[in-house]
Amino acid sequence: MHQNIKIAVAPMEGIMDHTLRQLLSEVGGMDYFVSEFVRVTQYPIPSHTFHRLIPENTQGATTKHKHPVHTQLLGSVPDLMALSAANAIESGSTHIDVNFGCPAKRVNGHGGGSVLLQSPNTLYDIMSTIKKAIPSHIPLSAKIRLGYEDESRLFENVSAIELAGTQSLTIHGRTKKDGYRPPARWEKIGKVKEHSKMEIIANGDITSTKSLLSCLNETKCSHFMIGRGVLINPFIFQDIKSELSGHKPLDHSKELEALLTRYIHILQQHYDEVATLGRLKQWCGNLRHHFIVIEENLTSLRQSQSVDEFINKLASMSNAIK
Repeated sequence: MHQNIKIAVAPMEGIMDHTLRQLLSEVGGMDYFVSEFVRVTQYPIPSHTFHRLIPENTQGATTKHKHPVHTQLLGSVPDLMALSAANAIESGSTHIDVNFGCPAKRVNGHGGGSVLLQSPNTLYDIMSTIKKAIPSHIPLSAKIRLGYEDESRLFENVSAIELAGTQSLTIHGRTKKDGYRPPARWEKIGKVKEHSKMEIIANGDITSTKSLLSCLNETKCSHFMIGRGVLINPFIFQDIKSELSGHKPLDHSKELEALLTRYIHILQQHYDEVATLGRLKQWCGNLRHHFIVIEENLTSLRQSQSVDEFINKLASMSNAIK
Protein backbone atom coordinates (compact mmCIF):
# COMPACT_ATOMS: atom_id res chain seq x y z
CA MET A 1 0.00 0.00 0.00
CA HIS A 2 2.86 2.39 0.79
CA GLN A 3 3.98 2.22 -2.84
CA ASN A 4 0.75 3.94 -3.90
CA ILE A 5 1.15 6.92 -1.57
CA LYS A 6 1.17 10.35 -3.21
CA ILE A 7 2.26 13.49 -1.36
CA ALA A 8 1.79 17.07 -2.53
CA VAL A 9 3.19 20.40 -1.41
CA ALA A 10 0.40 22.69 -0.18
CA PRO A 11 -0.18 26.18 -1.61
CA MET A 12 0.82 28.58 1.16
CA GLU A 13 0.23 32.22 0.25
CA GLY A 14 3.18 34.54 0.64
CA ILE A 15 5.57 31.64 1.12
CA MET A 16 5.26 28.90 -1.52
CA ASP A 17 6.10 31.00 -4.58
CA HIS A 18 8.08 29.79 -7.58
CA THR A 19 11.43 30.42 -5.84
CA LEU A 20 10.68 28.09 -2.93
CA ARG A 21 9.05 25.58 -5.30
CA GLN A 22 12.28 25.55 -7.30
CA LEU A 23 14.38 24.95 -4.19
CA LEU A 24 12.13 22.20 -2.79
CA SER A 25 11.90 20.55 -6.19
CA GLU A 26 15.70 20.31 -6.19
CA VAL A 27 15.51 18.58 -2.79
CA GLY A 28 12.78 16.31 -4.17
CA GLY A 29 10.53 13.56 -2.82
CA MET A 30 7.16 15.22 -3.47
CA ASP A 31 4.77 14.18 -6.25
CA TYR A 32 3.55 17.66 -7.21
CA PHE A 33 3.04 21.25 -6.07
CA VAL A 34 -0.06 23.47 -5.95
CA SER A 35 0.63 27.13 -6.66
CA GLU A 36 -0.19 29.98 -4.31
CA PHE A 37 -3.74 31.04 -5.11
CA VAL A 38 -4.29 33.49 -7.94
CA ARG A 39 -7.08 35.77 -6.76
CA VAL A 40 -9.91 36.46 -9.20
CA THR A 41 -11.94 39.53 -8.25
CA GLN A 42 -13.29 42.00 -10.81
CA TYR A 43 -11.98 40.68 -14.12
CA PRO A 44 -10.61 37.46 -15.60
CA ILE A 45 -6.90 36.92 -14.96
CA PRO A 46 -5.03 37.15 -18.30
CA SER A 47 -2.56 34.53 -19.51
CA HIS A 48 0.50 36.76 -19.05
CA THR A 49 -0.31 37.17 -15.35
CA PHE A 50 -0.23 33.38 -14.93
CA HIS A 51 3.16 33.35 -16.67
CA ARG A 52 4.45 35.84 -14.10
CA LEU A 53 2.92 34.22 -11.00
CA ILE A 54 3.39 30.60 -12.08
CA PRO A 55 6.39 30.66 -14.45
CA GLU A 56 6.37 26.86 -14.50
CA ASN A 57 3.38 27.16 -16.87
CA THR A 58 5.81 28.25 -19.58
CA GLN A 59 7.70 24.95 -19.24
CA GLY A 60 4.95 22.33 -19.35
CA ALA A 61 3.54 23.25 -15.92
CA THR A 62 6.47 21.55 -14.22
CA THR A 63 9.53 22.66 -12.29
CA LYS A 64 12.98 22.23 -13.82
CA HIS A 65 13.16 18.94 -11.96
CA LYS A 66 9.88 17.81 -13.56
CA HIS A 67 7.55 18.09 -10.58
CA PRO A 68 4.07 19.15 -11.81
CA VAL A 69 2.67 22.47 -10.57
CA HIS A 70 -1.13 22.81 -10.40
CA THR A 71 -2.65 26.28 -10.88
CA GLN A 72 -4.86 27.34 -7.97
CA LEU A 73 -7.59 29.98 -8.30
CA LEU A 74 -9.50 31.80 -5.57
CA GLY A 75 -12.66 33.81 -6.13
CA SER A 76 -16.43 33.81 -5.87
CA VAL A 77 -17.80 34.83 -9.30
CA PRO A 78 -18.34 31.69 -11.42
CA ASP A 79 -17.96 33.30 -14.87
CA LEU A 80 -14.79 35.18 -13.92
CA MET A 81 -13.33 32.03 -12.38
CA ALA A 82 -14.14 30.03 -15.51
CA LEU A 83 -12.61 32.61 -17.87
CA SER A 84 -9.53 32.78 -15.66
CA ALA A 85 -9.24 28.98 -15.69
CA ALA A 86 -9.40 29.01 -19.50
CA ASN A 87 -6.67 31.68 -19.59
CA ALA A 88 -4.56 29.64 -17.17
CA ILE A 89 -4.74 26.68 -19.53
CA GLU A 90 -3.84 28.94 -22.44
CA SER A 91 -0.79 29.99 -20.39
CA GLY A 92 0.28 26.35 -20.10
CA SER A 93 -1.50 25.08 -16.98
CA THR A 94 -2.34 21.38 -17.03
CA HIS A 95 -4.44 21.21 -13.82
CA ILE A 96 -6.90 23.66 -12.24
CA ASP A 97 -7.43 23.71 -8.48
CA VAL A 98 -9.90 25.95 -6.63
CA ASN A 99 -9.34 27.29 -3.11
CA PHE A 100 -12.34 27.14 -0.77
CA GLY A 101 -10.17 26.69 2.31
CA CYS A 102 -8.23 29.91 2.90
CA PRO A 103 -9.09 31.23 6.40
CA ALA A 104 -7.53 34.70 5.99
CA LYS A 105 -9.85 37.54 7.03
CA ARG A 106 -8.95 39.78 4.09
CA VAL A 107 -9.75 36.93 1.68
CA ASN A 108 -12.99 35.92 3.39
CA GLY A 109 -14.02 39.58 3.64
CA HIS A 110 -13.98 39.77 -0.16
CA GLY A 111 -16.13 36.66 -0.57
CA GLY A 112 -13.32 34.18 -1.27
CA GLY A 113 -11.82 31.13 0.43
CA SER A 114 -13.52 29.39 3.33
CA VAL A 115 -16.40 31.89 3.61
CA LEU A 116 -17.92 30.10 0.61
CA LEU A 117 -18.28 26.93 2.70
CA GLN A 118 -21.48 28.53 3.97
CA SER A 119 -22.98 28.30 0.47
CA PRO A 120 -22.94 24.84 -1.18
CA ASN A 121 -24.84 26.23 -4.18
CA THR A 122 -22.07 28.74 -4.85
CA LEU A 123 -19.46 25.95 -4.66
CA TYR A 124 -21.44 24.01 -7.24
CA ASP A 125 -21.88 27.04 -9.51
CA ILE A 126 -18.17 27.88 -9.45
CA MET A 127 -16.93 24.33 -10.04
CA SER A 128 -19.52 23.45 -12.71
CA THR A 129 -18.91 26.70 -14.63
CA ILE A 130 -15.15 26.07 -14.60
CA LYS A 131 -15.70 22.45 -15.62
CA LYS A 132 -17.66 23.53 -18.70
CA ALA A 133 -15.04 26.13 -19.64
CA ILE A 134 -11.96 23.89 -19.64
CA PRO A 135 -11.02 20.99 -21.96
CA SER A 136 -12.27 17.61 -20.74
CA HIS A 137 -8.73 16.21 -20.37
CA ILE A 138 -7.72 18.92 -17.85
CA PRO A 139 -8.14 17.67 -14.25
CA LEU A 140 -10.20 19.84 -11.89
CA SER A 141 -9.77 19.75 -8.13
CA ALA A 142 -10.73 21.80 -5.07
CA LYS A 143 -9.52 22.41 -1.54
CA ILE A 144 -11.81 22.93 1.46
CA ARG A 145 -11.86 22.95 5.24
CA LEU A 146 -14.39 20.99 7.30
CA GLY A 147 -16.58 24.08 7.39
CA TYR A 148 -16.70 27.76 8.27
CA GLU A 149 -18.02 28.20 11.82
CA ASP A 150 -18.79 24.47 12.24
CA GLU A 151 -18.94 21.22 10.26
CA SER A 152 -22.71 21.11 9.68
CA ARG A 153 -22.44 21.60 5.91
CA LEU A 154 -19.42 19.38 5.28
CA PHE A 155 -21.21 16.63 3.36
CA GLU A 156 -23.44 19.11 1.54
CA ASN A 157 -20.34 20.99 0.39
CA VAL A 158 -18.57 17.81 -0.70
CA SER A 159 -21.65 16.67 -2.65
CA ALA A 160 -21.95 20.05 -4.40
CA ILE A 161 -18.30 19.94 -5.46
CA GLU A 162 -18.58 16.33 -6.61
CA LEU A 163 -21.81 16.90 -8.57
CA ALA A 164 -20.05 19.68 -10.48
CA GLY A 165 -17.65 17.12 -11.99
CA THR A 166 -14.62 17.65 -9.75
CA GLN A 167 -12.16 14.74 -9.76
CA SER A 168 -10.28 15.26 -6.52
CA LEU A 169 -10.75 17.14 -3.27
CA THR A 170 -8.21 18.16 -0.64
CA ILE A 171 -9.66 18.49 2.86
CA HIS A 172 -7.93 20.33 5.68
CA GLY A 173 -9.20 18.70 8.86
CA ARG A 174 -10.27 21.92 10.63
CA THR A 175 -12.93 24.60 10.21
CA LYS A 176 -12.17 28.22 9.38
CA LYS A 177 -12.99 29.10 12.99
CA ASP A 178 -10.41 26.56 14.22
CA GLY A 179 -7.58 28.31 12.34
CA TYR A 180 -4.64 25.93 12.89
CA ARG A 181 -5.78 24.62 16.29
CA PRO A 182 -6.93 22.23 17.75
CA PRO A 183 -5.48 19.06 16.15
CA ALA A 184 -6.80 18.25 12.68
CA ARG A 185 -9.82 15.93 12.77
CA TRP A 186 -8.65 13.27 10.36
CA GLU A 187 -11.61 11.05 11.22
CA LYS A 188 -13.92 13.53 9.44
CA ILE A 189 -11.78 13.26 6.30
CA GLY A 190 -12.14 9.48 6.56
CA LYS A 191 -15.95 9.82 6.72
CA VAL A 192 -15.91 11.87 3.51
CA LYS A 193 -13.69 9.29 1.81
CA GLU A 194 -16.21 6.57 2.68
CA HIS A 195 -19.02 8.43 0.93
CA SER A 196 -17.32 10.13 -2.03
CA LYS A 197 -16.18 8.82 -5.40
CA MET A 198 -13.71 11.68 -5.75
CA GLU A 199 -10.08 11.13 -4.83
CA ILE A 200 -9.80 12.55 -1.31
CA ILE A 201 -6.52 14.17 -0.29
CA ALA A 202 -5.88 14.48 3.46
CA ASN A 203 -4.33 17.70 4.76
CA GLY A 204 -3.46 18.99 8.24
CA ASP A 205 -0.87 18.11 10.89
CA ILE A 206 1.22 15.81 8.68
CA THR A 207 4.75 16.64 9.80
CA SER A 208 6.55 13.28 9.75
CA THR A 209 6.34 9.69 8.53
CA LYS A 210 4.70 8.72 11.83
CA SER A 211 1.94 11.32 11.50
CA LEU A 212 1.40 10.44 7.84
CA LEU A 213 0.91 6.77 8.74
CA SER A 214 -1.46 7.77 11.55
CA CYS A 215 -3.44 9.89 9.07
CA LEU A 216 -3.47 7.02 6.58
CA ASN A 217 -4.74 4.65 9.26
CA GLU A 218 -7.51 7.04 10.29
CA THR A 219 -8.63 8.28 6.86
CA LYS A 220 -7.74 5.33 4.61
CA CYS A 221 -6.46 7.94 2.15
CA SER A 222 -3.39 7.21 0.03
CA HIS A 223 -3.01 10.80 -1.13
CA PHE A 224 -1.79 13.54 1.23
CA MET A 225 -0.87 17.22 1.21
CA ILE A 226 1.77 18.79 3.45
CA GLY A 227 2.03 22.51 4.15
CA ARG A 228 3.70 23.74 7.33
CA GLY A 229 5.52 20.40 7.66
CA VAL A 230 7.72 21.17 4.65
CA LEU A 231 8.54 24.65 5.97
CA ILE A 232 9.70 23.07 9.23
CA ASN A 233 11.63 20.28 7.46
CA PRO A 234 12.30 20.84 3.74
CA PHE A 235 13.60 17.27 3.53
CA ILE A 236 10.30 15.79 4.76
CA PHE A 237 9.29 14.28 1.42
CA GLN A 238 12.67 12.59 1.03
CA ASP A 239 12.44 11.38 4.62
CA ILE A 240 8.95 9.92 4.23
CA LYS A 241 9.77 8.08 1.01
CA SER A 242 12.99 6.76 2.56
CA GLU A 243 11.40 5.68 5.85
CA LEU A 244 8.47 4.00 4.09
CA SER A 245 11.10 1.95 2.25
CA GLY A 246 12.49 0.77 5.58
CA HIS A 247 15.43 3.13 6.00
CA LYS A 248 16.28 4.98 9.22
CA PRO A 249 15.61 8.74 9.56
CA LEU A 250 18.48 10.96 8.41
CA ASP A 251 19.96 14.02 10.13
CA HIS A 252 19.99 16.88 7.63
CA SER A 253 21.62 19.49 9.87
CA LYS A 254 24.83 19.50 7.83
CA GLU A 255 22.88 20.13 4.62
CA LEU A 256 21.21 23.28 5.92
CA GLU A 257 23.91 25.79 4.98
CA ALA A 258 24.03 24.56 1.39
CA LEU A 259 20.24 24.58 1.18
CA LEU A 260 19.86 28.12 2.53
CA THR A 261 22.76 29.38 0.41
CA ARG A 262 21.08 27.92 -2.67
CA TYR A 263 17.79 29.55 -1.66
CA ILE A 264 19.55 32.91 -1.35
CA HIS A 265 20.93 32.50 -4.89
CA ILE A 266 17.44 31.72 -6.26
CA LEU A 267 15.80 34.59 -4.34
CA GLN A 268 18.35 37.12 -5.53
CA GLN A 269 17.42 36.40 -9.14
CA HIS A 270 13.84 37.60 -8.47
CA TYR A 271 13.77 39.82 -5.37
CA ASP A 272 15.62 42.82 -3.98
CA GLU A 273 17.73 42.79 -0.81
CA VAL A 274 14.86 43.63 1.57
CA ALA A 275 12.49 40.99 0.20
CA THR A 276 15.23 38.34 0.05
CA LEU A 277 16.23 38.96 3.66
CA GLY A 278 12.58 39.01 4.73
CA ARG A 279 11.86 35.62 3.17
CA LEU A 280 14.99 34.11 4.73
CA LYS A 281 14.08 35.34 8.21
CA GLN A 282 10.49 34.19 7.75
CA TRP A 283 11.58 30.69 6.80
CA CYS A 284 14.05 30.43 9.67
CA GLY A 285 11.10 31.01 12.02
CA ASN A 286 9.70 27.72 10.73
CA LEU A 287 12.99 25.79 10.43
CA ARG A 288 13.77 26.31 14.14
CA HIS A 289 11.01 23.82 15.02
CA HIS A 290 13.02 20.99 13.42
CA PHE A 291 16.63 22.17 13.51
CA ILE A 292 18.13 22.96 16.93
CA VAL A 293 20.98 24.90 15.32
CA ILE A 294 18.47 27.36 13.81
CA GLU A 295 16.62 27.64 17.12
CA GLU A 296 19.89 28.45 18.90
CA ASN A 297 20.87 31.11 16.34
CA LEU A 298 17.44 32.48 15.41
CA THR A 299 17.76 35.81 17.22
CA SER A 300 21.14 36.46 15.64
CA LEU A 301 19.93 35.48 12.14
CA ARG A 302 16.88 37.72 12.49
CA GLN A 303 19.10 40.65 13.48
CA SER A 304 20.95 40.46 10.14
CA GLN A 305 20.86 43.83 8.37
CA SER A 306 21.96 42.47 4.99
CA VAL A 307 22.04 39.24 3.02
CA ASP A 308 25.85 39.17 3.31
CA GLU A 309 25.61 39.39 7.10
CA PHE A 310 23.05 36.56 7.06
CA ILE A 311 25.41 34.43 4.91
CA ASN A 312 28.34 35.05 7.29
CA LYS A 313 26.26 34.05 10.31
CA LEU A 314 25.07 30.97 8.42
CA ALA A 315 28.70 29.95 7.74
CA SER A 316 29.67 30.41 11.41
CA MET A 317 26.64 28.43 12.50
CA SER A 318 27.48 25.65 10.06
CA ASN A 319 31.13 25.47 11.20
CA ALA A 320 29.91 24.92 14.75
CA ILE A 321 28.10 21.69 13.82
CA LYS A 322 30.85 20.14 11.68
